[in-house]
Amino acid sequence: MIQLKIRVADAGEVSHSGVLSCLHCRAALTERQEGDVMATEQDAPRVLIDKQHPQVYRAQRDLAAAVRQATRDAGLSRVLVELVNIRVSQINRCAYCLDVHVRDALAGGESAQRIAVLPAWSDTTLFTDRERAALTLAESLTTLPADGAQERHYATARQHLTDEEISALSWVIIAMNAFNRISIVSRHPVSPQP
Repeated sequence: MIQLKIRVADAGEVSHSGVLSCLHCRAALTERQEGDVMATEQDAPRVLIDKQHPQVYRAQRDLAAAVRQATRDAGLSRVLVELVNIRVSQINRCAYCLDVHVRDALAGGESAQRIAVLPAWSDTTLFTDRERAALTLAESLTTLPADGAQERHYATARQHLTDEEISALSWVIIAMNAFNRISIVSRHPVSPQP
């Protein structure tokens, strides 16, 4: 039986993805006391599918490299791509990918404030029209809404992004969704950062 245990720190210090403070996280922990222990994994260990079939994972990494090249060829900024990666990972609740891409976004010059409000990006004025179009596309292709919403989202994206940018971003979203699922299925751990 494998079980990871975490000491709950002062609720004011709890952070989402190890970088950003989140009121929801604080509120959820107000009933817990300092020193409480929470299990973060189920009892049964998971198969690390990337290790079990490394040739398949290499193909996924090769796809990611081709997608990165497509984003460069389309002239998409690293920050925009990382915002999309983060938003997709937030929707899918992939802790491992959030940890990786939040750090990458910060290293690329993104602000902690914009990352903090990314789940509510449409309720702020912090994002450009191009970023808003990309985030709309990210949400639409990740959640696959019914009732014609996807067509409306695509039309919005076309107002601010070229066909090449939409295509490259679509591949970013597809690849990120796949990586999210690989990490979620395998329960890739998030290591504490200094």
